[in-house]
Amino acid sequence: MGGELKEDYSFVQGLESLDELTSEKQIRFSELFSKNKTTLAIYSFIYGPYTEKVCPSCTSILDGLNGSALHIEQRINFVVVAKSPIQRIREWVKIRGWNNLYMLSSENNTYNIDYFAEAGDGSQMPILNIFSKNDGGIYHTYSAELLYVPSEEGQDPRRVDSLWPLWNMFDLIPEGHGKDWNP
Repeated sequence: MGGELKEDYSFVQGLESLDELTSEKQIRFSELFSKNKTTLAIYSFIYGPYTEKVCPSCTSILDGLNGSALHIEQRINFVVVAKSPIQRIREWVKIRGWNNLYMLSSENNTYNIDYFAEAGDGSQMPILNIFSKNDGGIYHTYSAELLYVPSEEGQDPRRVDSLWPLWNMFDLIPEGHGKDWNP
């Protein structure tokens, strides 16, 4: 086990009808675990309150995870977090058609800072964190920390590539993933 959860963070979730956000509700970190699942995966994506646009790479990753979410949730709890207000997140969700992702706002807590999704200057970073719950508490068990490892000569920086179907496919082709594309 890793370190114990720093606090029982309160996130904002949007309660929506099919077409619009109807209300907001606070949900505690501990409530993100269903009764029969002890593992929680949280993907933090780059969309801070002052960020003009959603990160295109994070968008590509979430496009893939939206398709996989129903399968992921058969075994573990899975949520996606951004620092923006929930209404702003919901607007992007609607544009992208992310109907399978459980989206939360960390706008009013320190989760992003505490778990490496935000730098001291407020800039946001992508990261996947895994938590495990048992009778003794909630523990941090994994973090996709490649963002913090220096890239080798000629290699692009890596972050949460193991989650990214697009990157994995391009890494298999002779020309690699390339540099001149925008998902």
